[in-house]
Amino acid sequence: MQAYLIEFGNFMLRWLHVIAAIAWIGESIYFVMLDNGLKTPKDESCRKKGVFGEMWAVHGGGFYHNQKYATSPEKLPEDLHWSFWKSYTTWLSGFALFIILYMVNPGFYLVNSNSNWEWAANLAGWQANILALAFLLLGWIVYNEMCKRISPNMERDGLLSIGVAIMMIVVAYLSTQMFSGRAAFLLTGAVMATAMSANVFFWIIPGQRRMVKAMKAGETPNPIDGKRGKQRSVHNTYFTLPVVLLMISNHYSFTYSHEHAWVLMTLFIFAGALIRQYFVLMHQGKIQPAYPVVGVVLILVAFWVAMPANKSSSNEAEAAENGPDISEIKTVIEQRCVACHSQSPTQPGFSAPPAGFAYDDLEQIIEQQDSIKKVVASNYMPLGNMTEMTDEERAVIQAWSD
Repeated sequence: MQAYLIEFGNFMLRWLHVIAAIAWIGESIYFVMLDNGLKTPKDESCRKKGVFGEMWAVHGGGFYHNQKYATSPEKLPEDLHWSFWKSYTTWLSGFALFIILYMVNPGFYLVNSNSNWEWAANLAGWQANILALAFLLLGWIVYNEMCKRISPNMERDGLLSIGVAIMMIVVAYLSTQMFSGRAAFLLTGAVMATAMSANVFFWIIPGQRRMVKAMKAGETPNPIDGKRGKQRSVHNTYFTLPVVLLMISNHYSFTYSHEHAWVLMTLFIFAGALIRQYFVLMHQGKIQPAYPVVGVVLILVAFWVAMPANKSSSNEAEAAENGPDISEIKTVIEQRCVACHSQSPTQPGFSAPPAGFAYDDLEQIIEQQDSIKKVVASNYMPLGNMTEMTDEERAVIQAWSD
């Protein structure tokens, strides 16, 4: 019953996380679209009132007239709509999931026992937990300092964008060296997600509160607050698509188990940012197909990099002739995998087969042949080698022929 309660709570927490993320990202994308789609108001009275831009839209059987003021409106209403709890709920629920799914069993889920860095491969579980938290915190600190130092007055945002891009390449590489594959993808996405939510908490909302306070006092708001809020909002919108992809990557082992996983991660991050740029420009009335084309090219490059190496026909024939018997495969999997990957797992902490993969019978094993070979060959599975699979047994799996 305890395992079921944990599993059900995990399920509901994940649902909350997804709902909050959809609400936050959806609203963020909407306001970016609105901001970029504004047109100079045609009505002279609107311009005199300080209306900077407007947009007419039709939706849900009605018409909407959105206006943006460049200065304080004649009367600022008390019931202003604020956008922040969606952001905070997304981050808090995501962090709670990270604790439950990764930090509770860091030896299995965080430690990269195959790291080229000996110190990382030999981390204790509690050390991996501290390293993961430090990774998130330092990611935010470095990003925030770059924003403050490279473009403090929002006059060198282009240079700042290049700096942030380089930072994400470094983050992708470091994460794959310090943490296990799946955790590395998740933590890279979490670095961006933390920056997004921290942008809202430390800069966007406080700046808006100062602007509102000044307006209500009849004072002129500091324009730097508006500019800085816009800068951080722009960063958030380019982080969005890469973060979503990295968060769902844990379902696809060909990404995080690849020997060049950080390259794949980088390609996906830049592809997502380029595709997002196309839509940002489209809302400004600028159609630039080069951006999504380059984004798709990067995805195709990632596809090529991750593609399994094809054996020659002679090698395939040799493997078929000299490879292990299927009974050997079944024996290894029963001894090393079925403790978790079963409809009735015996490994503590599991009430259902991870990712839904159960290997209780030969048909299920054969159906998942490609994924089994991939994660075993990369040493990603068994997690933390909890069932002590030997190198000889890994070789048996790798020699498994169609």
